[in-house]
Amino acid sequence: MTRSTRTPRRPRRPRNSARLEAALLAGRAAALASRLTGRGSGASIRGQITTKLDPGAFAELVASRRIAAVTGTNGKTTTTHMLTAAVRAGLKDDGTKVVTNADGANLHHGIVSALGQAPDAPVAILETDERVVADAVRLGHPEVLVLLNFSRDQLDRNHELTFLGRDWRSALAAAGQDGPMVIANASDPLIVWVCQRARAVVWVDTRPRWTADSTLCPSCGGVLVHDEDDWHCPDCPLRQPEADWWVEDGYAVSRRGDRHRLDLQVPGDFNLTNATCALAAAVEMGIEPDAALAGMATVTSPAGRYATTTIAGTKVRLLLSKNPAGWTESLPLTVSDPLVLAIDAVAADGKDVSWLWDVDYEQLAGRTVICTGPRALDLAVRLQYAEVDHVVIEDLSEALESPLLAGHWDDDHPIDVLSTYTPFQKLRRLGGLA
Repeated sequence: MTRSTRTPRRPRRPRNSARLEAALLAGRAAALASRLTGRGSGASIRGQITTKLDPGAFAELVASRRIAAVTGTNGKTTTTHMLTAAVRAGLKDDGTKVVTNADGANLHHGIVSALGQAPDAPVAILETDERVVADAVRLGHPEVLVLLNFSRDQLDRNHELTFLGRDWRSALAAAGQDGPMVIANASDPLIVWVCQRARAVVWVDTRPRWTADSTLCPSCGGVLVHDEDDWHCPDCPLRQPEADWWVEDGYAVSRRGDRHRLDLQVPGDFNLTNATCALAAAVEMGIEPDAALAGMATVTSPAGRYATTTIAGTKVRLLLSKNPAGWTESLPLTVSDPLVLAIDAVAADGKDVSWLWDVDYEQLAGRTVICTGPRALDLAVRLQYAEVDHVVIEDLSEALESPLLAGHWDDDHPIDVLSTYTPFQKLRRLGGLA
């Protein structure tokens, strides 16, 4: 396991601070107006106004901090929360040392909005959209970069995954010896290919359920061979690297022989691997493992995920999944019967819902599903072919008021509601979580 030898840069005030301060002030005013008029939290408009008035705000705000960037198709919000909690615990942060955008505002505007709230914080833990990674590496020179996975998501937005991979690979190559220590998913062939150009890599074996997006070798185009424990390309040298970290019986285990109990308050095997990635990143940043683990144990419902609340008189547990890989990991977590599935297809969800046919809904046979949301009928067609009993109630609030739910939940056993991004945000608002 190669450890970072680069000395973190000392934080300093951003250049051109007068222009930036004026832009930040205008952004804060716009955010306040947004909140007062009930239009939203103001986080997005704050970043938009700031960057409109100072186009160099992103570059200036990421400069001269210790940065850990977290990206990937699935799990980046939760992992960012875990890493932030780990670093704050290790640094004994009093609220001035660490800034983060851990609630999902991960494009340029969102990052500017978060960093502008704490321009002097020396450490930033940044959830980073896949399309922002190259800029984050080029302009922010992160100390650590966590690469979780690559999977189809919002097919009309990101298109071919390899194109994004090429951007990441080129950014890491251009960074050279100033590049980040990469905490990378050894189980994802595209991530492994990207990291061939990285300065140094710590590999985490995640053992995912979903491998349908890693059929072809990103290096030569050959058909990859997936065995029970690893993968390789029979036509070129690309293969799964030896892991530095992995999960074993609820422990994060390192190749050096360290074993750390993962005492988490968020469910799912995939969150054990997310926590292991966060732990590996925290260790690379100089955080003691015990402090990091104590911090991560405080994470309960990152940005509303896994939160329990009451909506329309029904106690519910909220789960978010946005693509086939996410649904493959999340569906086994659902236990309620009936189960509520909410689907939409606006820009934030991705307008192409053909991915519904890649999800194994057959595992829900024997349970009743309430299909809700603007694209509930698309889901109903898929469930019909899966031979899963279901009803359609397109209005989200009406679905949660349905008599079908009466008598099927109590304080210890809420109704599981699994949804795509836009219905999830509405559920958060209805449940008083946003």
